[in-house]
Amino acid sequence: QSSYKLSKFQRSNQTTCYNQVPLIKDGERVEAGTVLADGPATDKGELALGKNLLVAFMPWNGYNYEDAIIISQRLVQDDTLSSIHIEEYEIDARETKLGAEEITRDLPNVGEDAIANLDERGIIRIGAEVEAGDILVGKVTPKGETELTPEERLLRAIFGEKSREVRDTSLRVPHGETGTVIAVKEITREDAEDDGDELPNGVNQMIRVYIAQHRKITQGDKLSGRHGNKGVISRILPEEDMPFLADGTPVDIMLNPLGVPSRMNLGQVLELHLGWIAHAGWDINLDPDLEAAWKKYVPEGAEHGDPCTPVATPVFDGVRPETLKGLLSTTLADRDGNKLVGSDGKATLFDGRTGEPFPKPISVGYMYILKLHHLVDDKIHARSTGPYSMITQQPLGGKAQFGGQRFGEMEVWALEAYGAAYTLHEMMTTKSDDVDGRVRVYGAIVKGDNLPPAGIPESFKVLLKEMQSLSLNVEVLNSEGVAIDMKDEDDDPVSSSEDLGFNIGARPDSSAKEDQVIQEPEYQ
Repeated sequence: QSSYKLSKFQRSNQTTCYNQVPLIKDGERVEAGTVLADGPATDKGELALGKNLLVAFMPWNGYNYEDAIIISQRLVQDDTLSSIHIEEYEIDARETKLGAEEITRDLPNVGEDAIANLDERGIIRIGAEVEAGDILVGKVTPKGETELTPEERLLRAIFGEKSREVRDTSLRVPHGETGTVIAVKEITREDAEDDGDELPNGVNQMIRVYIAQHRKITQGDKLSGRHGNKGVISRILPEEDMPFLADGTPVDIMLNPLGVPSRMNLGQVLELHLGWIAHAGWDINLDPDLEAAWKKYVPEGAEHGDPCTPVATPVFDGVRPETLKGLLSTTLADRDGNKLVGSDGKATLFDGRTGEPFPKPISVGYMYILKLHHLVDDKIHARSTGPYSMITQQPLGGKAQFGGQRFGEMEVWALEAYGAAYTLHEMMTTKSDDVDGRVRVYGAIVKGDNLPPAGIPESFKVLLKEMQSLSLNVEVLNSEGVAIDMKDEDDDPVSSSEDLGFNIGARPDSSAKEDQVIQEPEYQ
């Protein structure tokens, strides 16, 4: 007797879901070579990475311009191109110079609502629905001896003892992420020694939380065929607005025909026609010319095929165009006795909005479409305020650092050509590296005041320092010829964000807002 353990909802390194489903039932007789279970991207033991979809090569109001793709709402509703993604989040409790960090539910300055889904240990419960900023694992870190705040002085005066000096360093859901907690793994030093695992030096406890997302296909996701014919979804149309065949069947996807000639990947057109032949079925005896030249290329035993018969063609020695044309002319009629696609592989399509036929026949057929791992949910990003680089004082870049959109040299030229002087000035100062100015502007916006004039950007100060390093005595003069004192950052106490009561250098989902420092990006 042999037993095989199936993997259920495991995470791959690409955050996709690895799940196995049994194909056999209790009591079923099996032998060597029988497929027992399907894994991800397999169907009855065969590789199955995509879906067979009804494709039309046609423009549609400009929405599939430049490789954009229009799909039907049916693909969203039926979860045809949906996928499950599993993210892993990790936190560890370490020994610090001030004492050990602690995984706990007792967090300072955190309301009961924020810890409602945590168990008594301070770890999120399985099945909880979480979104950006929610606490996954509560953790406190000892704080150094600092000057007491007025509140702490009051507590000490009342209770006569020092309140616990810890700060909240909990693991939170990152900005823009949501999902359902499906698993939690906790590793302590005792467990690690028993199981043979190794915890890094100084780590007492490590916790991993796995969050699953069910992602339906959406605008901005990327699809591809088998021939490098990739594109981004620009519009999801209601099923009733999609073009439809004479029997009322709406197409699933509209691709732009201009994506074919310049790329010269004609395989996608041949695949389209062969896909329709396989879907409709064929019988070469329907061609009255018994001596037709194309028939000799049809393999023995393939003279007839029922609807939805799987077909395959070799890569470099595949089906010939004349054979395709002959097979298209011998496809089986539908239940009403109609052939929807002619021998040229084209069909009359009707506009789903008006019911009127389109003026010219359109290439229609079935194509194998794959969903690529370039999802808009992983790429979409926006920033208001956030961390700044320590050296240049400019915002960091990239979604991982919660950075800003890069405004480079060529974008500057565009604004210069357009004459947008005020926008350009703002981009180069307030929105970039004018340390004083950005804090003052933020304060003015919060208070509803007029925006103050911009200060001197940090990049100019860096330029001065570089020139001084070349032994050049550079002075900055005002309009009256008086030297301007180029003070260093935060010399003016009024401009510091601490005095104004806010911190514009923190991420919105940051747990330790008081200790948020201006970070450098990690270059690899």
